[in-house]
Amino acid sequence: MAKIVQTAGKNALGEFAPEFAHFNDDVLFGENWNNEDIDLKTRCIITVVALMSSGVTDSSLKYHLENAKNNGVTAKEIAAVITHVAFYAGWPKAWAVFNMAKEVWKED
Repeated sequence: MAKIVQTAGKNALGEFAPEFAHFNDDVLFGENWNNEDIDLKTRCIITVVALMSSGVTDSSLKYHLENAKNNGVTAKEIAAVITHVAFYAGWPKAWAVFNMAKEVWKED
């Protein structure tokens, strides 16, 4: 697996919130995302589910949907995941995630 390197925190908040930027880039993405105890595809699905369950439907969800697609999650798989989670996290959340997922997988 290629090492994941993230600089979004430092780029966006490095001067204003350097400690947060460090945790985002070096710990969350650096250590956590590079841990090989869970394969990357599964990690991507878990992240989408966590964001959906929390009601997060901003650019971070789109980023993680794109990341899931780039790591092998198919349109059929993400549709099944969103449908399954809808029963536990809420129907309106599923609608919001489906609308974004349709954009991400529109070429497929």
